Amino acid sequence: MRDGAGLLGKRYGELLRSLEVVSSDDVNRALAIQEKTGKNLDTIIIDNGLANEQTIMETLSSHLGVESMDIADLEIDPEILRAIPVRYIHRYNILPVARQGNLLKVATADPLNFQALDDLRLLLKCDIEPVLAPSADIRDCIKRYFGIGADTVDSLLTEEEAGEEEEEAEKTNIEEVEDASIIRFVNQIMSEAVTDRATDIHFEPFEDELRIRYRIDGILYEASVPPSIRHYQSAVISRIKIMADMNIAEKRLPQDGRINIKTGNLEYDLRVSTVPSVHGESIVIRILNRDSSLHNLQQLGFDKESLWKFDLLIRKSHGIILVTGPTGSGKTTTLYAALDKLNKTDVKILTIEEPVEYQMKGLVQIQVRPKIGLTFANILRSFLRQDPDIMLVGETRDFETAEIAIQAALTGHLVFTTLHTNDAPGAITRLIDMGVEPYLVSSSVIGVVAQRLMRCICSNCKEEYQPEHDVLVGLGMDAPEFQDIRYYRGKGCEDCKFLGYKGRTAIYEIMLMDEEIRDLTVQRVSTSVLKDHALKAGMKTLRKAALEKVRQGVTTLDDLMRVTQEW
Repeated sequence: MRDGAGLLGKRYGELLRSLEVVSSDDVNRALAIQEKTGKNLDTIIIDNGLANEQTIMETLSSHLGVESMDIADLEIDPEILRAIPVRYIHRYNILPVARQGNLLKVATADPLNFQALDDLRLLLKCDIEPVLAPSADIRDCIKRYFGIGADTVDSLLTEEEAGEEEEEAEKTNIEEVEDASIIRFVNQIMSEAVTDRATDIHFEPFEDELRIRYRIDGILYEASVPPSIRHYQSAVISRIKIMADMNIAEKRLPQDGRINIKTGNLEYDLRVSTVPSVHGESIVIRILNRDSSLHNLQQLGFDKESLWKFDLLIRKSHGIILVTGPTGSGKTTTLYAALDKLNKTDVKILTIEEPVEYQMKGLVQIQVRPKIGLTFANILRSFLRQDPDIMLVGETRDFETAEIAIQAALTGHLVFTTLHTNDAPGAITRLIDMGVEPYLVSSSVIGVVAQRLMRCICSNCKEEYQPEHDVLVGLGMDAPEFQDIRYYRGKGCEDCKFLGYKGRTAIYEIMLMDEEIRDLTVQRVSTSVLKDHALKAGMKTLRKAALEKVRQGVTTLDDLMRVTQEW
């Protein structure tokens, strides 16, 4: 760190100490952290809980006579935003907010940062007036107006002649990829994704832009990045491929790789997939939290009746339990919650997965490696010689895997596996379509669980509202039985990134195999016939389970319509 920055930090810290906002010990602690990290002192004090930000703002405003301003929802003129180079805005965590003739008002959390203010006066040749604003609000506004990594891209642009940009954008070599600015940009994208609770990052090249999107709570949101990043598309993609130990020279074929990163005390596995597209390679990164704690069954979203049914299933001594749903619907989380309940010293549990998403003590877990012939079917054959009581097969993809899993169930093992079907009854016909004999399906499957994930309304900005009558009519919810429902939605706030939702909960459709369903399975009846009987036997559909979540004020009608099919 430069000496000037350290002196400024001391000046700011001493003022807060003298005003009795923070103690001397806390100031020294914050300065020590600043020496190691280079972060702004105000950010360190707030992030480490050494003082309340609102208290700091009010005290500084009163003591220094500096105006304080709420900039969270402020609409700033783009012309004013262009007054200060982006690299200065990021370096000093400042933001130009208003201009009056030769006077530029600049939002800052540290009005004692005279070096920043003097630098701006010399650079812009105008008067600078600081106004107080929370550091977090300034960072959010910078990200909103300039995009993630804007300072990085700005520094790249200043190093090149404008006429060279297009030519350089076409070149991909190790020197360019390893450029510190590109590395910093990619790291910022990944860090932002983790902070925003994203499960996937999408890098999508188009003719005139490199679009970057995050999947948060199951929905894709476009990340705000500088438009000029498209000039460095090839460098960004090559940087990711180097991190994932891929062949950067191979751009014609799909590739898979993985990256391990650490943010704070948490470690993440990033699964990287590339495919060639018309305008360059498209990359999707799946984010898996290595340290994510397992949920128990009560935390997942089961209602009382569904939890009783599921608990009944997993306590059986043998048979197949199928969990169905699309990719990203929480099937693995449900299965591991079940295994966590069954994991005892007198039970041997084996799992086959691709990849192993949760690591649980007491389980023998094997990861599929198709390139060396370690497939689901091959491992499953070996598993039967390992004297297991319970087996988890990550996915039943083909007839061979299904047949071996069924044989395992018929010889006294409890087998958990997943399928991609729209509802619970559809899993039965899916197995038969794979080529499995109906009588084997009938005698081995003991139950099917279909599930989806719904977004939870943000508790911080939750508000009651009345949906339009046409929406209720379209859902069949204008009947008297629905008159008592109170509807809620999220207004959008800083806590939920202005999405109105935060976190997810699961809904379940559970079909227990009774004698009639077994007979219908042998007769090869259609999915609709199986469903009709299951409904008469008391199966609750995904739509009804979702409606219960709406009744409870957990989720919205919009999410009900997005996630579930008709009644």
